[in-house]
Amino acid sequence: MFNNVLVAFTFAAISWNTFADANKDLSNIIDQHWQNAEKEKVFFRTDPDGWKPNGKLAEFTPQALARRKAYNIQVLATLGEVDETALSEKQLMNYRLFKYERKTEAQSHQYQDKYFPVNFLSGWHTYFAEAPANMAFLTSNDYDNFLISLADYPRFNQENINLMQAGLTDGYVHHCESFKNYHQTISAHIVKNPKDSALFEPFTRFPSIFSPQQKSIYSAKAIELITSAVVPAYQNFYDFFVNDYMPNCRKEPGISSIKGGADYYAYTANYYTTTDATPQQIHDLGLSEVKRIRVEMQAIIDRVGFTGSYAEFLKFLATDPQFYAADRQDVLEKTAFITMKMYGKLPTFFGHLPRNTFTIKGSASRGAFYMPPPDNRTPGTYFLTSEPKQQPLYNLEALSLHEAVPGHHLQNAIAMELDVPEFRRTLSHSAFGEGWGLYSERLGKEAGFYQDPYSDFGRLGYEMWRAVRLVVDTGIHAFGWTRQQAIDYLAQHTALTQKSVENQIDRYISWPGQALSYKMGEIKIRELRAKAEQTLGERFDIRNFHDTVIGQGSLPMAVLEDVIDDWIIAQKVK
Repeated sequence: MFNNVLVAFTFAAISWNTFADANKDLSNIIDQHWQNAEKEKVFFRTDPDGWKPNGKLAEFTPQALARRKAYNIQVLATLGEVDETALSEKQLMNYRLFKYERKTEAQSHQYQDKYFPVNFLSGWHTYFAEAPANMAFLTSNDYDNFLISLADYPRFNQENINLMQAGLTDGYVHHCESFKNYHQTISAHIVKNPKDSALFEPFTRFPSIFSPQQKSIYSAKAIELITSAVVPAYQNFYDFFVNDYMPNCRKEPGISSIKGGADYYAYTANYYTTTDATPQQIHDLGLSEVKRIRVEMQAIIDRVGFTGSYAEFLKFLATDPQFYAADRQDVLEKTAFITMKMYGKLPTFFGHLPRNTFTIKGSASRGAFYMPPPDNRTPGTYFLTSEPKQQPLYNLEALSLHEAVPGHHLQNAIAMELDVPEFRRTLSHSAFGEGWGLYSERLGKEAGFYQDPYSDFGRLGYEMWRAVRLVVDTGIHAFGWTRQQAIDYLAQHTALTQKSVENQIDRYISWPGQALSYKMGEIKIRELRAKAEQTLGERFDIRNFHDTVIGQGSLPMAVLEDVIDDWIIAQKVK
């Protein structure tokens, strides 16, 4: 009997040691990977709007790309030695997400991503220029690091130019028509007076503890670097873009028109939706959603007593003064009221709320978007177009719920406060984030928003816009649609202005697959909620459900489904 007890004890000790070692090994692999990412200054699948220059900038030489590719392969090999059956439940989630990201990163090295460091909305040059205004500059170290970034920008800029140059060889270039005015995003930062540069902004708001001498020294250094390094680098990019890149631009809008383009699009569709849906399946789903939403929109048109056609109703919305604010301040104030009204309702729908806040700013350079904070020293920022004619009031509720709360801010702020490995706090799966944003728009109905039928039409208009994206994005990149064909389809189904329609189509042309994220993610979240409601009945807790959806940080759709399935089982056991 003693021998049996000893054997049992020994077996238990071995099992515990194996269990402990597997968890420790995984933590070490993940920690080492994060340390390497911080050294490289490249963080795979993070929100590009969250990027902030901080000291020496990342390297994008062929050697650096090869180094990161080799390191990722090494990490995958090491990860394969971890016994996942011996992992704790918490570590199993870390393992699954980390492995998913490393496998996706390995895939990315096989495709043409590196040749497209810019798209219609942005590029390294715009991110660099716009980031400082949304960074915390509280210490001398913050300014020292930023000066290092300014000094390093010419190298960083040239390495990105070299990637675009390399893409020219095999035709991996952007579409001519979509990029005909893109040079303006570069020339805007070629300033004669360095104090007019967006990059001088941090030197206009020094901390009060800085002495006059400190302020003078830092300002002088910034002026010298902007003048001698940064502006010439922007001029260098401008000259390359105008003289070399655009003369060799892509004639066809679809990415499948270039060598390997069809495979590349299949990859981007998978990357952004985190599903295995084919372009044909996505296209057909889009057509079905467009048809469904159109019926709901017509019901509102009938309800308000409008007797004209659908197209005439859209024109009425676009031109009637009642749907536009008096001035820019009025837009911002109405936006603030909507977000604060939703803040007051959050405890009804969420059990856990984040500590960090967000601010609201007008944006002249691009449409509405949310910029997550780099750390908890600064708030998130909800940018929107504050020009009254460009921001109809009937869209404002849906837009604000999507970008601020309960949408992107709530989701991002909660993720940044999680007790998880660092890579999970800034992880950004497009389908999850944009799907949650679109789901949040609909959640507003349950929270008492959209009492005005025109505002509810605006919500449906936004949903229609995202459904149309499934049709036109696949149409352009998989089925040979022309740019004009895509413009006509988007204009026919939405209330967007002609200029906005063209800009949107150019965005989709330059960023294959990303526009699929919104609807694909939202549909999956709604499916999971419907499953939970049907299975749990009266035991379904909306607060608990929402906490579970966004309480793990950003997830691929398949992992989110597993998380909700496990939660449903746990609720049934309760």
